[in-house]
Amino acid sequence: MALTQRLEFRQSQSLVMTPQLMQAIKLLQLSNLDLTTFVEEELERNPLLERASDEAPAEAPAEAGSYGDSENGQGEAQGEDGLGGAEGFEPSQEEWMSKDLGTRAEIEQTLDTGLDNVFSEEPAEAAARNAQDAAPTTYTEWGGGASGDEDYNLEAFVAAETTLSDHLAEQLSVAFTAPAHRMIGQYLIDLVDEAGYLPPDLGQAAERLGASQAEVENVLAVLQKFDPPGVCARSLSECLAIQLRELDRYDPAMQALVEHLDLLAKRDIAALRKICGVDDEDIADMIGEIRRLNPKPGMKFGSARLQTMVPDVYVRPGPDGGWHVELNSDTLPRVLVNQTYYSELSKKIGKDGDKSYFTDALQNATWLVRALDQRARTILKVATEIVRQQDGFFTHGVAHLRPLNLKAVADAIQMHESTVSRVTANKYMATNRGTFELKYFFTASIASADGGEAHSAEAVRHHIKQMINSEEPSAILSDDTIVERLRALGIDIARRTVAKYREAMRIPSSVQRRRDNEWSTINTRASGETDVGEETPSRRFGIHKLRFAFA
Repeated sequence: MALTQRLEFRQSQSLVMTPQLMQAIKLLQLSNLDLTTFVEEELERNPLLERASDEAPAEAPAEAGSYGDSENGQGEAQGEDGLGGAEGFEPSQEEWMSKDLGTRAEIEQTLDTGLDNVFSEEPAEAAARNAQDAAPTTYTEWGGGASGDEDYNLEAFVAAETTLSDHLAEQLSVAFTAPAHRMIGQYLIDLVDEAGYLPPDLGQAAERLGASQAEVENVLAVLQKFDPPGVCARSLSECLAIQLRELDRYDPAMQALVEHLDLLAKRDIAALRKICGVDDEDIADMIGEIRRLNPKPGMKFGSARLQTMVPDVYVRPGPDGGWHVELNSDTLPRVLVNQTYYSELSKKIGKDGDKSYFTDALQNATWLVRALDQRARTILKVATEIVRQQDGFFTHGVAHLRPLNLKAVADAIQMHESTVSRVTANKYMATNRGTFELKYFFTASIASADGGEAHSAEAVRHHIKQMINSEEPSAILSDDTIVERLRALGIDIARRTVAKYREAMRIPSSVQRRRDNEWSTINTRASGETDVGEETPSRRFGIHKLRFAFA
């Protein structure tokens, strides 16, 4: 077989991931906060990119300028006519400075007094000293910048928020004098989380610090007496025990209760009463004291600030009975390409390297503007299709939420599923029923019992929650009973699926709810409330929230 060389022409198509295409894909999945940060970085990096402003450039007010010119014109005319003194016209500062007042004798004769009585130096100096000693009366004098309303910054007056670590460090400097103990204490303070807890195992602390375990335990015992009560605990039981000791209520019965919080979470009152050796009234009082304690003492101090969620899309009822979908203009960065600046530079730049730099800057700026516009159009298109598909949700509520997947929306708007997935990531929609992430409207489907239209998983969860909230205290619904009722509504669902949805909504089992209801009845009677029949589901679940507060 002979090897030869020859020339061939082949035509083929391939997808090439250019940097501009990768940037457009990246912009599509960014949230509005991340997008703002990205655009700000591009504005600093690219000299041909500028921020678009809806406001006109600041100029002197026309009315104020014309009013001042008219006043000066009238003054000049009156001065020329010699009527300035009769009309009370005051000469300008330049006229006073240029006017010859005459000799000292002439001035004293005009004023009918001596100049020493008129221009006394001591009162002037005293006034200057008083002005210096007086307290600042304006924001500008305090050094806060301009006193105009636009530049007035209230954040300049906000004190720094005290963190838990700073609060404990201040007490540490007073509690210990030995440098070694301060070092151990500061090391332990650095391990405290925002809730005020230390890791359960502090065995490595002694090894890393080169100290004995006894020294670490002694320092820890002092730290646990710091404010707030319960801080530096290694477990929930230890946190509650510290607070009870502070209140002088840590007796043997209370100690037994704190050591068996798992039974309190299960509402196993019979076992608790037996372990603590008390009657029903005493156990109710003890549980009431536990409820009044703070399971997370460190949360009242400064922590990381939560960023307010800003919706990307607004959905409002339309005049024709439909829904009006619009983008939130506040989340859309407005940038422009400064073509005028580039035209001026292209005439003056002589080096090839500089020309290449500004050519690339112009290309990147143009592409960014187009990518931002395409991103906004894509978000609006996807959001409009979601509203069209989930019209029943916006009209009637969660119970009418339809099963929806990415492919259905992608086929409707003729886009790829990956594009729809990127658009719905980290994007929020403000509706008449609240603000939801776009991914919220994509739910799995559950088959219908009678072969009809499938049901949304979110709608099924809503039905389960409604059933449990409306159950009678004397007839707690089991998972099997809920399955039967859902099938009566035309929803074909398995019992394990009901249990999974119930646990996801943090709703206890029927056994636990029945136990909570019995204890709620006992507690209500002990509190003197005889009307137990009017107990609401939210009141019954109020006790159940205790177990999650200590979880």
